[in-house]
Amino acid sequence: MKKGIVALAFVLLAAVSYYFLGTDGNAKKSAYRTAPVERGAIAETVLATGNVNAVTTVQVGSQVSGTLEKIFVDYNSPVKKGQVIAQIDTRLFEASVLQAKGNLENARAALERANVLIIDTERTYRRNRELVKDGFVAQADVDSAQTAYETALAQKRSAEGQVTQAQGALSAAETNLRYATIHSPVDGIVISRNVDAGQTVAASFQTPTLFTIAQDLTKMQIDTNLDEADIGKVRTGQQATFTVDAYPERTFTGKIVQVRNSPIVTQNVVTYNVVVEVDNGELLLKPGMTANVSVHVRDLPDVLKIPNAALRFRPSDGKKPEEKKGVGGQRVYLLEKDGKTREVPVKGGISDGIYTQLVQGELKEGDPLVVEETRKSTGAAGGGSPGMRLF
Repeated sequence: MKKGIVALAFVLLAAVSYYFLGTDGNAKKSAYRTAPVERGAIAETVLATGNVNAVTTVQVGSQVSGTLEKIFVDYNSPVKKGQVIAQIDTRLFEASVLQAKGNLENARAALERANVLIIDTERTYRRNRELVKDGFVAQADVDSAQTAYETALAQKRSAEGQVTQAQGALSAAETNLRYATIHSPVDGIVISRNVDAGQTVAASFQTPTLFTIAQDLTKMQIDTNLDEADIGKVRTGQQATFTVDAYPERTFTGKIVQVRNSPIVTQNVVTYNVVVEVDNGELLLKPGMTANVSVHVRDLPDVLKIPNAALRFRPSDGKKPEEKKGVGGQRVYLLEKDGKTREVPVKGGISDGIYTQLVQGELKEGDPLVVEETRKSTGAAGGGSPGMRLF
């Protein structure tokens, strides 16, 4: 009986020793998740969002009012420069041309009458000037003939002006007739059609937009808005990568071609438009797509870098971090061999969103940095033991 009691006591002692020595010792090792200080390349990037657009988009409208008789293109229709894409009813314009031609003929006839009148009045004036010398006519007749001649000259100038005016009216009528046939101004693809056959368009105050034509969809651009804090890092010629929601697994590349100086102010937030040129030879990108752009600002090929998660980590023991001067205000926690953590002040450089360049700090490649506390372990901190657990 005594032997049984002794054996039971020995088993209990072994279980307790295993819990406090073995389990708690392992807890010290597994209380934190770490990531090492690494050496490698790091790239500084600037993130922005924007929209994919065609480089050149032309809005085709109508210069004249009328009823659309025919439409020859639709969405996604390829068009050539000069191709007829719509036709407005021409009957009213043809009638205006005929009327203008008639007015021109009348003006020309009036000019011919003015020329005949000049010849007649000039002949009478000359004859009276000769006859007045011999006393066959009075001076009053000469004066009247002169007045008639000068009046005929004035009428001729008036008739010439009427001819010019009629020619201008005819030219305007013929131009309106040509405008009734709408042509494509560029080679491209129709991306928008805003009218249907039979619809009346009114061009009284402003030109209505009938079609929107993208000149070349194989060359696209992204218009992004960069915050004023980042615009100083961006230069023309820098490379950029981006993704779109339509192809989440694919990364596209582009190049910055323009950094515009005009500010865009929205609710007191200042941004600047940065244009990224994109090759769309596969025609995967479509106008209006939202692009998540990453601009590559600077590359460092061989530096020490620490995980950003280590910079964000703070222990849960409630201790206030020590104040360190002359480093940069950042700190990480190094996991030492005894399972305890040591605060290390560091100064970071550029960041790619995952890693940050280590500019200053007592760290070396491979040092384990705490990025997460897997569970709150008082034993690891030396503050007591957990309650005893039996099976």
